[in-house]
Amino acid sequence: MANPQNKQETFSSTSASQQAGVMDAGLRIYMSKVYNYMAIGLLLTAFTAYAAAASGFYQSIAQTPLVYVVMFAPLGMVLWLSVRLNRMSAARAQTMFWLFAAMMGLSLSYVFLVYTGASVVQTFLVTSASFGALSLYGYTTKRDLSAMGSFMFMGLIGIIIASIVNLFMQSSALHFAISAIGVLIFAGLTAYDTQHIKRIYYSGDTRELAEKKAIMGALRLYLDFINMFIFLLQFMGNRN
Repeated sequence: MANPQNKQETFSSTSASQQAGVMDAGLRIYMSKVYNYMAIGLLLTAFTAYAAAASGFYQSIAQTPLVYVVMFAPLGMVLWLSVRLNRMSAARAQTMFWLFAAMMGLSLSYVFLVYTGASVVQTFLVTSASFGALSLYGYTTKRDLSAMGSFMFMGLIGIIIASIVNLFMQSSALHFAISAIGVLIFAGLTAYDTQHIKRIYYSGDTRELAEKKAIMGALRLYLDFINMFIFLLQFMGNRN
């Protein structure tokens, strides 16, 4: 005669395995959505940047006060989006993310004017490969990266202050150091943010909440990629 306890243990084990399988499938879908949003945002940024530079639109505003609006609007918008995301619908959050990506593209139009096309493409490929490897590490590692994330955030504040100081000093050595350290900081943040995005996934979320989580995750990884690209370009790129 079969032991009822053994049957119960077998049933519990099977049920746990099924739940784990459902969560794994849900997590894969969720992470795919995060990466898809991020990739589309990057494509929109690249298209806008190239179009604004090639059409002469960026050059037409570069010598006017509007250039400062173009430079700082993405920063203001990302701060606003980070604070307001939970209060808006998923559809509106998605629209604002696309708008932010386009504004970022306009602010980065100078890249196509200052650097050669070959160096821009080369740096983009290096950034893509590095980002992919670091994000994969963050997704698969069992190590808790929370402490590293806190350290990288402190480093980020440091390079922001150093960048402001260098606006007045105009030191090429400090500029190079900021670029090199900036690459390392956003490399670490890429791994940390990927792990954090994975951790906040919960299969019991409503569809609306899961969508907003995916958008916020895409925004974080998008910013990691863009900043890593800019810092790499500053000491890898060849100027026109």
